[in-house]
Amino acid sequence: MGKFFADRPTLRGFVIIGLIALLVVLLNLYTAVLAIGMLLRIAFFLAIAFFIFLMWRERRDEISTWSTRETVVFYGSALLIVIALGLYVWHGWPGYEQLGFIGVVGCSGFAMWRIWRDRHHYRV
Repeated sequence: MGKFFADRPTLRGFVIIGLIALLVVLLNLYTAVLAIGMLLRIAFFLAIAFFIFLMWRERRDEISTWSTRETVVFYGSALLIVIALGLYVWHGWPGYEQLGFIGVVGCSGFAMWRIWRDRHHYRV
């Protein structure tokens, strides 16, 4: 039986997930699952914020040489993305609000990319 699951890691993963789900249902652990889910959402948000901080710390000397307009747009867009993600993690969005979230993150990301590209595009 060990070789059967060793050759099929996806099946083994689904069996483990199924056993965990069965355990939650049998032991009536719904509140524990909700609490763990909330903690994972917070951990995911903190991981994204930490990644953004590391990227900023690595490139802050270069960003400090940019013009004031470029700096304000770049930092403002990054802050807007972090706020949008924080609001999504805090209470989620149903329906059309998800479309607005995608629009805000997309437009802010495009603004950041555009500033970055303009500063790193060398005309020959």
